[in-house]
Amino acid sequence: MNVKDAVSTAKTYLTDLLSDEALTNVGLEEVELDEERGDWVVTVGFSRPWDEPRNPVAALATSNVPRRSYKVVRISDGDGKVRSVKNREAPF
Repeated sequence: MNVKDAVSTAKTYLTDLLSDEALTNVGLEEVELDEERGDWVVTVGFSRPWDEPRNPVAALATSNVPRRSYKVVRISDGDGKVRSVKNREAPF
């Protein structure tokens, strides 16, 4: 499996797993190969509808950039299967 395959697998898996949550702005944040465990570790960021301000005044007071959530997807390099999906805290 190459890096592009790992990223594609992670994004597809998450959007399918969370399909009822209407994810937007899905994108790669980080990727690395854990050679010791033989896994790709892919961090995917995305926004959810409830992360956006609902109040027009609140929308004006913010930068109009929706908050992002992050998931770390661990994928086996050998067979391409997803081993785990975990939360990652936002960097700020």
